[in-house]
Amino acid sequence: MHNEEIEQLKQALDASPKNEYIRSMLIEKMQQHNDYNTELIALLNDSIKLQPNQLSYKERLITCYFKEDKISTCIIMAEALDLDSLSLPTRSIIAKCYLREGNNAQAKLIYENILDVDHEFEDTELDESFRLKSLFQSLEDEDQDILFSKPTINFSDVGGMDDVKREIDLKIIKPLDNVELYAQYGKKIGGGILLYGPPGCGKTYIAKATAGQINANFISIGLDDILDMWQGNSEKNLHNYFELARSKTPCVVFLDEVDALGAKRSDLKQSAGKNIINQFLAELDGINANNDGLLIIGATNTPWHLDTAFRRPGRFDRIIFVPPPDSTSKEAILKLKLKGKPHENIDYKKIAKKTSGYSGADINAMIDIAVEHKLEDAMTTGIPKPIKTKDLLEAAAKHKASTVDWFTTAKNYALFANKSGLYDDILKYMK
Repeated sequence: MHNEEIEQLKQALDASPKNEYIRSMLIEKMQQHNDYNTELIALLNDSIKLQPNQLSYKERLITCYFKEDKISTCIIMAEALDLDSLSLPTRSIIAKCYLREGNNAQAKLIYENILDVDHEFEDTELDESFRLKSLFQSLEDEDQDILFSKPTINFSDVGGMDDVKREIDLKIIKPLDNVELYAQYGKKIGGGILLYGPPGCGKTYIAKATAGQINANFISIGLDDILDMWQGNSEKNLHNYFELARSKTPCVVFLDEVDALGAKRSDLKQSAGKNIINQFLAELDGINANNDGLLIIGATNTPWHLDTAFRRPGRFDRIIFVPPPDSTSKEAILKLKLKGKPHENIDYKKIAKKTSGYSGADINAMIDIAVEHKLEDAMTTGIPKPIKTKDLLEAAAKHKASTVDWFTTAKNYALFANKSGLYDDILKYMK
């Protein structure tokens, strides 16, 4: 029936080749049947010669060439056209052509422009290549328990950081040990803690140790787990993670580099970023959910980039400065790091004095340098020798403290942008 109709239209067009209505009817009917693709290409080329400014014919011709896998031809045609004037389906075809030719950057750019126009537009091939899927989404039909862990470390494994551990003890551990007492005073179990300080000082480690101390579930959420190129999906991902954590209480939710998710809204140009921040604030408030038993620990090296709304009581209502370890803490860290390694007669106090400004990561790097030197000697002599004080001091002379640059920046904020007193601990430490 359809073939007979097409044949009749072809005869009609032969009899009246300038009849645009018949021509367009024939093109539309032929496009519905792949068997006519070759004939349709010839018809469209003839039609474009008659009407070179007819954009719809060119779009249909690109579609026909794409069906025949003539990728280069599609790209050549597209380069002669204004992409913004084309329909979204045609633009997606051109994006796929670039993708198949290996020009991923151009394909991604075109697809992003399509989504700017219509964020609900979908294309399986382009989605698989460019859409960022969160870990939560990829486990939607699987056992999501693998997202959680029960850390095997606790506070006894954390060298120093006594002030930080004391704050967490008061905020988290004591409430869990005295649930009924806290309930009488209307105090909920859980809440938010923000850890800030120079990199490498143990913010992530203390978060895991907190979960281990209370035998709680632990889940670490990164930026890649949340962000999605589809408008609205980033907020859904964030909500899903919080909902999952609420189902596993007591649970410690750790968000590293939290300033990336909670940047100052005044600094953001796009509304999508602001929407994520608003969703984050709503999750912290527990407006539509019960956050009892949920501990959110955020960590950042740059608290000055965090939106002030996060510092409101009830959200990150404990803001704790995590400084480089003091001498006592450095001794404790050294003992922990050297445990299991061959060493003897270590003067921990002397090493602690010679490692001013060292973070926990710096101490680890210093030990690695000393170990590498010992390994080099052992491979030459064939006799492994223990690490001694002299080896660590030599390693310390080679490795410079990584916290210096951070304190240079932090000092400026502490001196000139500290109306709330947030950075008083930095000034106190630097004295």
